[in-house]
Amino acid sequence: METIIFYIISVIILVFSVLTVTTTKILRAAVYLLFTLVATAAFYFMMEYNFLAAVQLTVYAGGIVVLIIFSILLTHQINMDLEKSNILKKISSVLTVLLGSIIVIFTISKYTFNPSSEVGMDTSVNSIGRQLLSYGEGGYILPFEVISILLLASMIAAIIIAKKSEE
Repeated sequence: METIIFYIISVIILVFSVLTVTTTKILRAAVYLLFTLVATAAFYFMMEYNFLAAVQLTVYAGGIVVLIIFSILLTHQINMDLEKSNILKKISSVLTVLLGSIIVIFTISKYTFNPSSEVGMDTSVNSIGRQLLSYGEGGYILPFEVISILLLASMIAAIIIAKKSEE
């Protein structure tokens, strides 16, 4: 049953991710992004990482997407159509996706996944916080900082979308 749910969530993420980047309606793109982020949180819930799922729902789905949707609605750009991309952009996008996929598949195939030596991992908020801010082995300060830069970029993008053109 868990495998079936995994595949259903995977299909939801793939479909709404493609819809997010291919639609020409800006409000629909934001709503499709919301569905993608909620489905990602469902993965975290399946893996019993409740803290990460809550952060995913709160920060991304609840914060970033809602900020983008409010920006669209408050600036009266709800009917705005995004420009259709030309064939050169489509071809370069497909080539970039293929190159990225090859790199990811190559990297994953070369990595040996060893089971954790710890039978009972500590998933308390205190332990997760220490690991997020640790510089040593098992620390995640670099991904934590990358995520903060991503959030900053999302806020800047939301501000740019919200700004009316003064042409």
